Amino acid sequence: MPTIGAVRSDSTGGGSTPQKRRSISGGPISPPSPVKWKSPRRSVNGSPNTPSKEIEKGSDSKTSRLHKSPRKNLSETFVEKSKWNPRDSKQMNAVKEALHVSTVPSAVVCREEEQNRVMNFCKSCIEHGKSGSLYVCGCPGTGKSLSMEKVRQALVDWAGQTGFQPPDMLSINCTSLTNTSDIFGKILEKHKPRKKNNSSVAPLQHLRNIYSKKQQSTGMKMMLIIADELDYLITRDRTVLHDLFMLTTLPFSSCILIGISNAIDLADRFLPKLQSLNCKPMVVTYRAYSKDQILKILQQRLMALPFPVFQPQALELCARKVAAASGDMRKTLSVCRSVIEILEVELRESINILDLLSSEKGAFDQQALPTLDSLKNQEIDIVRVDHMATALSKTFRSPIVDTIQSLPQHQQIILCSAVRLFRGGRKDTTIGELNKSYVDICKSVLVPPIGILEISSMCRVLSDHGLLKLGQARDDKLKRVTLKVDEADIAFALQAFDFSGTVFFSSPVLVKEHESLIHFSILFLLQIRNLNEYFGGCKQAKSSSC
Repeated sequence: MPTIGAVRSDSTGGGSTPQKRRSISGGPISPPSPVKWKSPRRSVNGSPNTPSKEIEKGSDSKTSRLHKSPRKNLSETFVEKSKWNPRDSKQMNAVKEALHVSTVPSAVVCREEEQNRVMNFCKSCIEHGKSGSLYVCGCPGTGKSLSMEKVRQALVDWAGQTGFQPPDMLSINCTSLTNTSDIFGKILEKHKPRKKNNSSVAPLQHLRNIYSKKQQSTGMKMMLIIADELDYLITRDRTVLHDLFMLTTLPFSSCILIGISNAIDLADRFLPKLQSLNCKPMVVTYRAYSKDQILKILQQRLMALPFPVFQPQALELCARKVAAASGDMRKTLSVCRSVIEILEVELRESINILDLLSSEKGAFDQQALPTLDSLKNQEIDIVRVDHMATALSKTFRSPIVDTIQSLPQHQQIILCSAVRLFRGGRKDTTIGELNKSYVDICKSVLVPPIGILEISSMCRVLSDHGLLKLGQARDDKLKRVTLKVDEADIAFALQAFDFSGTVFFSSPVLVKEHESLIHFSILFLLQIRNLNEYFGGCKQAKSSSC
């Protein structure tokens, strides 16, 4: 312990410790106290051989770091990064780039199981030095080609880490071939890139000769062939497709063939024939994306942006619709880019309208001025549910949806009333009950209702359109009404309209969000009506001062 005290006095250099100052002033000299070893949790630099001054310095530096609250920094960063300005061209371009199909994500999520199966197949072929064939099938936009690109990169990394010789890579999109048999020339060129086949022997026969002789295959590297759009190779006699898979069955073949196709039934049509030829491939099927998977992929792409772009309800609506329709991720990204374009149009229109309202502010009464101020303060800084509904209606159009959207307003409200009545599990209702529901919706959206006779005649019109089934009765109020179309088609056709939000969104969060949008749109339409009345009066009294 005295040695520790000596180290303390020597390490101070020209400075003096408190004990040394007391001894110079004539005060009592206290024996040096031993330095306690501080736990690494208490002192970063603390150790039995660390001088006290350095310990104090380390503890002071740590204390200063502890005084800086990371919560404050996180909050400041959140405030700075949480605001999206759609009017900023750089931010808008960043959003469009993140949602573009050509933007390759850092990782392929929701396809880990399929990638592992393909990766294990390739590893097994390389480890045993044997050829093999694999068929990847699935609907368009399910991540097949993107997964194969990630498998290629992972296979090269794995070969470098384990000491195996990495295989030669050949990726072919069969739609780019002039003739289907040109694929054999591409494979032969990869085997012998410096030698041109000027002989009369066909490339397929040349490949058969290479894979049939042991002398020429000594020391030959494995070759991974990824043939995308494999169904393009289907000819009338189907010989090209059969010959391609049969290359993997030759005794000294070094081919690892992976065929990719959108045709799920291709394996069922050709597997029996390939099995009879002893070249049946392993099959990996990519299922269509579910709602949760689409939502997860969208969130992964948007995580790269330092600001939120979509309301969670808008993303969920998009994921649900695309998953129910096709499960195509490319279609999902197309819808998201379309909704961004809709937002840009709305921004331009809102700027023009607000400028017009500001220039003609004196023409409104005092009760309308607070509403104008609220319109000016309303910022469009996120994609809402109504934006997404509009984009989905443009993308997924059907004759039924087009028919419903072309109906007059009151007929659309009648359909809304029918959907609300049938949501409890009922299959039919009467015109009298339908009229009560219709009146309630009209009151909620400030639309003057029509009479029961007009309701009955409109139900007959909807029956002629094939949307309703109308029964027979002496009294119009007692006629039975049944929906002849799916409720989802009506909900999807009318969810972009302001009067349908309270009817179709079953989630309480979506209902509350959409009701606020309805309230805002009603106020906005009222102000537009006042504008039209004002300018109409100006045209009539053009000779006098407005």
